[in-house]
Amino acid sequence: MLAHRENFMNHANDSNSCEKQVLGGKSCRFAASLFNYGNIVTVLLPPVGLLWLAASMVIYAMNRHHPNEKVGDYTQQAAYRIYGVIGLIVAAALFIPKDSLNYYLAIWALAIVIIVPWSLVDLWRIHKDDWQDIEIEKTNYETD
Repeated sequence: MLAHRENFMNHANDSNSCEKQVLGGKSCRFAASLFNYGNIVTVLLPPVGLLWLAASMVIYAMNRHHPNEKVGDYTQQAAYRIYGVIGLIVAAALFIPKDSLNYYLAIWALAIVIIVPWSLVDLWRIHKDDWQDIEIEKTNYETD
């Protein structure tokens, strides 16, 4: 059994090949911007909110541990903003009378006032930031 495991490990090490791959600065900048664009669209078009809530988790998972650390930092800040506002809306909605549309419109306006300017400032910072190409190792796993 031990010999079989060693043979497997040797074969696994032989079949892995590492090569360098260049990750472009424009690609990193787009990845850092994506969460902010989604936040803006979500607060301006509330029916998109549930879809964005699910998609934002996927984007966060992909970009938070991006090889370029700045992408993860910008993504994390955008996520803090939208999830904080969503939490505020959920907590406030518990106390809003069901037949009062004005309260919901006020919360929506507050969400726009919080999310849109901060996201626009963040997008401006992202586009002004220096985005260099980075080189990463790409591992190919071959199977029999």
